[in-house]
Amino acid sequence: MSLWQDFLTNDGKVIHKWVHYFPVYERHFSWYCNKSLTFLEIGVAKGGSLPMWQRFFGPLAKIVGIDHEEKCKAHEAAGIFVRIGDQADERFLQSVIDEFGVPDVVLDDGSHRMEETAKSFQFLYPRMPKNAVYMVEDVHTSYWPEFGGGIDNPNTFVNLSKSFVDRLNADHSRGRIEPDFITRQTFGISFYDSVIVFEKGDVWRKEAPRSGRRPIFG
Repeated sequence: MSLWQDFLTNDGKVIHKWVHYFPVYERHFSWYCNKSLTFLEIGVAKGGSLPMWQRFFGPLAKIVGIDHEEKCKAHEAAGIFVRIGDQADERFLQSVIDEFGVPDVVLDDGSHRMEETAKSFQFLYPRMPKNAVYMVEDVHTSYWPEFGGGIDNPNTFVNLSKSFVDRLNADHSRGRIEPDFITRQTFGISFYDSVIVFEKGDVWRKEAPRSGRRPIFG
């Protein structure tokens, strides 16, 4: 069953997602199905997405949700864990890592505020393993002032991620951009409507060899 079918037939706790996110989830998360992994969802809300992810990833997945609302603790179940704290608090995030291990997949569906979103990313992403995925959804709040957004605000998560594209290509900037953790630990960055996805990877080989026989003519 696809995630979309799971969502449509859900008769349990409330799941609240934009419909165009589901193909993005399938594209970036399907590789992890039925593998041992730690999945971290920032933002628990009504609690319906946590069991959806458990059904999707399978019995070997640890599903961990974090939220600042104490009442979200009630959404724990077998294989589903909820911890209460601030997504921008590094000590809290470290305590989650200490308990469950570094996550293989992070989905940020938390506050959607610029400062909190950036702090979670800057703490968690560099610590994640190769081939991990970090997805931030609802980034349309980058355009909304009440969430700290604004088209010309360089600190929105959308504009921050735009700058990451240059840093991803720092090795080709002829010294104008200093390589950093994005350059060294990122395989790719994908932009969708309201979603940005980071795929980790150790891209240690950057060269352009040639192969094949030399043409007879030319």
